[in-house]
Amino acid sequence: MTTADATAYRYRAAAPEDAEAIEALDGSFTTDTIFEVAATGDGFALREIPVDPPLTKVFPKDDADGGDGDDADDANCRTFVAHAAAGDLAGFVAVSYSGWNRRLTIEDIEVAPEHRGRGVGRALMGLAVEFARERGAVHLWLEVTNVNAPAIHAYRRMGFAFCGLDTALYDGTPSEGEQALYMSMPCP
Repeated sequence: MTTADATAYRYRAAAPEDAEAIEALDGSFTTDTIFEVAATGDGFALREIPVDPPLTKVFPKDDADGGDGDDADDANCRTFVAHAAAGDLAGFVAVSYSGWNRRLTIEDIEVAPEHRGRGVGRALMGLAVEFARERGAVHLWLEVTNVNAPAIHAYRRMGFAFCGLDTALYDGTPSEGEQALYMSMPCP
């Protein structure tokens, strides 16, 4: 049992019965800033800028979302869940390990809006780090859209740093016009 902000949370590996709650979790966010991306000949520059009115993003559900709770057949994939004291799903993280480059990829991490700011995301990331260590990972890696400033700030507080950019990843998707930012951190 882990306590965050005076509320008890229970963390564990996901089970098949978690799949429906994971799929239904509200991963949307609202932000009053985004990261503007400027690609240069030598790299890219980021600048946090205000947006008015605030931007609300709702991610479309699709079959490619991680976190279905049914990754027990693959020893290098895992989903961890956080349940609040009332039993409701507070969040999850889905990860996969690749041995060739010793990288643990954070495939998806979501915390329900009513549980944000209480340490749930940090605790879930801690479970991902433990799994990374078990697998022998040397770094963790993730992708985040440039408009998700709240997540970017959280990842930076956790020790992630920008390491790449893809300006075309979201072309032809509902996220067209956004850029994919890649972040990594050494496995502590």
